[in-house]
Parts: sequence; C-alpha cells; structure tokens
Amino acid sequence: MAPVRNRTAIPAPLALSRWLLIVAMMIVAIVVVGGITRLTESGVSITEWKPVSGTLPPLTDADWQAEFDKYRQTPQYVLVNGPAGMTLATYKFIFFWEWVHRLLARAIGMAFALPLVWFWLRGQIPTGYKPRLLALLALGALQGAVGWWMVKSGIVHDVKVSHFRLAAHLLVALTTLSGVVWTMLDLRSLSRGEPRARLTGFAALALGMLLVQLFYGALLAGMRAGTVAGGGWFNWDVWPLMQGAFFPAGIEWSQGAAHALFSDPYLVHFIHRWWAWAVVGVLVVMGRKLRRAGHRPVSVAIHTAFGTQIVLGIATVMSGVTIWIAVLHQLTGALLVVCTAWGAHQLGKQV
Repeated sequence: MAPVRNRTAIPAPLALSRWLLIVAMMIVAIVVVGGITRLTESGVSITEWKPVSGTLPPLTDADWQAEFDKYRQTPQYVLVNGPAGMTLATYKFIFFWEWVHRLLARAIGMAFALPLVWFWLRGQIPTGYKPRLLALLALGALQGAVGWWMVKSGIVHDVKVSHFRLAAHLLVALTTLSGVVWTMLDLRSLSRGEPRARLTGFAALALGMLLVQLFYGALLAGMRAGTVAGGGWFNWDVWPLMQGAFFPAGIEWSQGAAHALFSDPYLVHFIHRWWAWAVVGVLVVMGRKLRRAGHRPVSVAIHTAFGTQIVLGIATVMSGVTIWIAVLHQLTGALLVVCTAWGAHQLGKQV
C-alpha cells in the first residue's frame, strides 16, 4: 500500500499570499515613517547601529545623556541644532522617529524571515518560488545595509545624509515592495489554478518611468529642494511656475550637465515636477488597457492613486513642504507603486 502523503507537505499558495500582503503593508508603513524621519531631520539622531541592543530605547537619564552626547559630535548638531539651542527634550523627539523607523525595519525582517522558514520546513512553498522568496529576503537585508550606509553619510560628512544614498534607500524599499506585491499576486493566481503573469514590454516601460520619477523625488527630498520655487502656506506663485518662469533661473551648470541633472536643486525640482506628467500619460494608457481587458478595479485604483499623488505633490510645494502633506505625498507614492505593480501583473496575465 502506498504511504499516505503528509498534509503539511502540500503547497499553500493562498496562505503565502496572505502573509506577503501583511509584509507589503508593513513596507508601506515604513516608507511613511521614513518620510517623517527625513522631514523632522531625525535620521542621524542615533549614531550607532546595534541590531539587538538597539531595540530598546534609552531607559535612564544617564542613558539619554550618553546618546545625546554622541549626537552632539555630528555635523548636524555642531553646525545647525547646537547653535539653535537644541535641548535634550528636543533631541528625544527626533530620536523617537529614528528609533521607530529602525524598530519597524527589524519587525519587517522578522515578519518575513520567520514565516519563510516555517513554510519552507513544512514543504508549503510551491515549486519555483523558493529562489524568488530568498531574493526578496536578500533585498530586505540590502535595505538595512543601505539604510545604515545612508545614515553614516550624515554622521560623518555633512549636516544631512547624502541625497544619492537616500535615493538608493528609498528605491530599494519600493523595489522590494513591488516584488512582494508581484509574488503575492502570482501566488494568489496559483491558488486559483492560473499561470504566472509575465512582465510585458509596456508594463516594463510604465514601471521604469515611475522609477525615474521616484528617483528624482528622493533626490529632491534629500536636497531639501521642495522649497526652491518659493513657498509659504499655499503660495499660488510657486506652481506651475518656478520663480515666475516655467524654467527656473539659478541652475548651476559650471560643474557640468551631469552634476546639474542629479545635484542641482532647481533642475532636480523641475524634472520631478514635469516628468510626473509623462508618468501620468503612460499610466492613463495602462488604465485604459486594463479597463478594456475587464480589470476595472485596478484601473480605478491606478487613476485614483496618481490623481491624488499629483494633487498632494502640488500642495506640498504650495504649502512650503508642510510635513503632514509631504508625508501623505510619500504614502501615496508607495501606494502608486503597489497599484502600478498590480496593473502590470494583470496585463501580464493576458499574454
């Protein structure tokens, strides 16, 4: 008589899909917290990386003073916050956001790694998905390494972190998010007996154009370039014009075009502002393709996400980068990545 198959060895694609949905939601949350951390200038408040002991915040007055003393050696404190009269109470505020950011990063790592081991040992990962899940785990580890590499640039070299390292940190997070969403959708399709989706040429174009927009948004944030057009509470003179003109004055070309394209705040702001409309154009086309293919919900989600994102981007500039508006702008950017990955996946099921 043939042995009875162990039920625990049966692949469970729907269970894995639900697990990855939770992970995706956590990644969106950390993108939001990361935005708050950047906007409150909290990123270099914790000057050491302690993966285990750093889980707990300082618990005594002496511990708080020791952390504050380390921060007082950074360029940010010496050149900006020290002369401004930063107190220990103010330091505790910025420490809080960086601590929450790192704590959430640890939680995401645990929420991905531990269930992965559980599903793996129980033989519930479908054929062909183990390498992909390991790649996503590696991206998560890379994100942690890039995050500390970014913070170090603000501890040692400057009053703020490198805008290039900030862009790398954000793009690795959003790339991981899109990979998690795509894998989640593939697993859900598998649970219904449907094949995996393919990445079509048009979908790759849409995702690539969105990646450029996100890259320039990260550069803009890292250079604090959101206010170069002017600003104040809903100043109508800063959009659609910059300094009263379509193309801004003040771009520094003396160090070459490449430097200006990636490091001049005026040009970076200009590119981020207007490349957005190219992205809108390709996403409108994606939405129409999806609607014709019978995928109206994802079409509506994409249109809602990019419409909201455009409005919030303009409001961020007009308000002089008011924190809560800028944070909503970053949240909607992450949701737009989710919606675009979803749309690309649906289109890939049609081929």
